[in-house]
Amino acid sequence: MNPVNVGLLGLGTVGGGTFNVLNRNAEEIVRRAGRGIQITHAAAREYDPSRLPGIDAITVSNDAFAVATDPAVDIVVELIGGYEPARELVLKAIANGKHVVTANKALIALHGNEIFAAAQDKGVMVAFEAAVAGGIPIIKAIREGLAANEIEWLTGIINGTGNFILTEMRDKGRDFDDVLKEAQQLGYAEADPTFDIEGIDAAHKLTILASIAFGIPLQFDRVYTEGISHITREDVAYAEELGYRIKHLGFTRRTAMGIELRVHPTLIPERRLIANVDGVMNAVLVNADAVGPTLYYGAGAGSEPTASAVVADIIDVTRTLTVDPGNRVPHLAFQPHALSDVPIMDMEEVETAYYLRLLATDKPGVLADVTRILGDSGLCIEAILQKEPMAGVDEVPIIMLTHTVGEQYMNAAIEQIETLETIHGKVTRIRLEHLDCD
Repeated sequence: MNPVNVGLLGLGTVGGGTFNVLNRNAEEIVRRAGRGIQITHAAAREYDPSRLPGIDAITVSNDAFAVATDPAVDIVVELIGGYEPARELVLKAIANGKHVVTANKALIALHGNEIFAAAQDKGVMVAFEAAVAGGIPIIKAIREGLAANEIEWLTGIINGTGNFILTEMRDKGRDFDDVLKEAQQLGYAEADPTFDIEGIDAAHKLTILASIAFGIPLQFDRVYTEGISHITREDVAYAEELGYRIKHLGFTRRTAMGIELRVHPTLIPERRLIANVDGVMNAVLVNADAVGPTLYYGAGAGSEPTASAVVADIIDVTRTLTVDPGNRVPHLAFQPHALSDVPIMDMEEVETAYYLRLLATDKPGVLADVTRILGDSGLCIEAILQKEPMAGVDEVPIIMLTHTVGEQYMNAAIEQIETLETIHGKVTRIRLEHLDCD
């Protein structure tokens, strides 16, 4: 049987890793796929040949559209990232009857509905395992391994940069800005770190996870997104003192009112396994009705971890080249005509518990005023931690944990608390999830 020809768009970190893994493990891949897989054409503006043994044996140009339309190419692998020209290239490849593999979470989150519809019309596949959590096979796990289950909720540490920053703040008592600079120096964060620290990258990935978990269209614009730049080392330390850790989580849950879709810093009990995922590692916790909770852990980025997922997708596509398109695994786990229009909940409708930190004048009656406002808003307090004021300072930090309450009621209570003359500055609010799997 003739080998499958692959066209590679991008020879950067992931593209180079994909080239090397395919070549290095060629014999093992043939045994798994049933036929050879070879890269015959690649496009890159610049690349380092010394990192890519064997690159001289293939055609390399700077024309990505030539790869996408090359009649000899069976599978186009898009690894250039971003929205454009990636979208145009992928649609061009599909229009030319090519199967597509991509690691581009932004592309899938924003344009996946259009791309999958085009692929359905042409009878080709679009595979995107590497778009979420790097080398962790979470897409396949939910879409295929958990296909018998009704997913109840899932949550994940799906951005390694944010997790590295919060880990360093906790372990070494460092400030956010200080750790961010180190993350940039180490290559964990970009020169413009906005997508990582403000939750946009995680929101792209959560959009994809929610769609395959619940069978809903991709809806990136409905994700509530909050970053970690406002988290202080004091918050991290107080959370630890109360038995919790702060993680930047993507969280989605099916409720009677609709689907929760949110990314934000979250306190979780330190005894949970996912609370102990540190550094740049990723993890996704899925709670389903039949199997219960399952946790998936591993490298969420990097050249060869991500290439592992890309090459696995190439093998999957190769195995199904001769399969009737109607019998392939659907892109979003559910048959296209069976996707649901379940509404995405507004953040004010969400119910969760909260961590509150406020700076109050150190005098009698202040705490009573705050607890009265919380009680009038229907909020019950689970724990209070009042720190001693520093010498010569008449302001004292007060930390509270609440029971579960609707976001709209918490917003109203915070607004009232901030009007008190004895409360200085803004109230810090961090959501809290117990992640019970009962």
